[in-house]
Amino acid sequence: MFNKKTIRDIDVNGKKVLVRVDFNVPIKDGAVGDDTRIRGALPTIQYLLDHGAAVILCSHLGRPKGERNPQYSLKPVAEYLKGLVSNPVYFADDCIGESAQKAAAELKPGEILVLENTRYYKGEEKNDLELAKGLADLADLYVNDAFGTAHRAHSSTEGVTHFKPGVAGFLLEKEIQYLSSAVENPKRPFVAILGGAKISDKIGVIKNLLNKADKVLIGGGMANTFFAAQGYDMADSLVQEEAIETAKEILAAGSDKLVLPVDMVIANAFDNDAEKKCIDAGDVPAGWRVLDIGPKTVECYSKLVSDAATVVWNGPMGVFEMPEFAKGTFAVAQAVADSDAISIIGGGDSVAAIQESGLADKVTHISTGGGASLEMLEGIVLPGVAALEDK
Repeated sequence: MFNKKTIRDIDVNGKKVLVRVDFNVPIKDGAVGDDTRIRGALPTIQYLLDHGAAVILCSHLGRPKGERNPQYSLKPVAEYLKGLVSNPVYFADDCIGESAQKAAAELKPGEILVLENTRYYKGEEKNDLELAKGLADLADLYVNDAFGTAHRAHSSTEGVTHFKPGVAGFLLEKEIQYLSSAVENPKRPFVAILGGAKISDKIGVIKNLLNKADKVLIGGGMANTFFAAQGYDMADSLVQEEAIETAKEILAAGSDKLVLPVDMVIANAFDNDAEKKCIDAGDVPAGWRVLDIGPKTVECYSKLVSDAATVVWNGPMGVFEMPEFAKGTFAVAQAVADSDAISIIGGGDSVAAIQESGLADKVTHISTGGGASLEMLEGIVLPGVAALEDK
């Protein structure tokens, strides 16, 4: 249940509306790559335009570290947006100050203004209230539709709400509804699949999901640390030594729910062309390292997924950047796509796997925010959401 006001709950006609979007998209040679996040914001933008608002969009892009850096300019995004909407799109070369104020003042209902990167200012990530006030002063109302940054209390996500009432856009609402219902009120069986390199990034998530899910399937580099915690020699595999004690605690607490790989693909070098073989889970021969889950694990995980009513997946099953060690990840993607479960994918690599395998339209929801979706799975309240007006 989403208990925050949304754009449906306010009158935007004739108003200037500042919308925090997540336009942090890949740009190469001035061209936008994956446009998923831009398209994700379109329903909110279009609704506001259709209801008579003048729409001012703000976002960060990359990590310019508080400096003006043309490499991180949102101008190419503004140009790209022109091809997705039929309304006029303008660009301001700053997000506060004279040029932004002038552009915002001249903006008419039915028009869009894209502001320059909020992270050109050091204060953005420090939630500087002067910067927040500069942004808030451009508009009458504030909308947060940037799920990807809702887990950060920044000037453009939390600070702005100190000066203007804030409500949620449709994308933010959708993300929260899917993720919170999956964790708080899932259809069962509820299976969570967690991968990626490090346990430390996901300790809170694993602990929370062991309380909520029926099974938690582990893959990727983090599985090695669990095996090391059981006393196996992992040879040259990635193991987080400092997390071994935590892994032992998690194994003890979640023995009936936590599922580890039963076999693994190992290689004699960290290289796509390395010699490789499949072994049962256990000791790894000297000079070898685990780089993917094996076929028996794929079969086991696929069966658990096919029986599930809710599936949440975050993180790859192996070194998915190398084609030879991406098979486990792609097989899990296929299993999720083939299941009849409510399926939610979060985190960059899992999303990339679903998209690369051409299965994106077969899953229920693909999250636009990796860090934010992880914090929601951990049960943390996101500051960018908490700051919005209650229903």
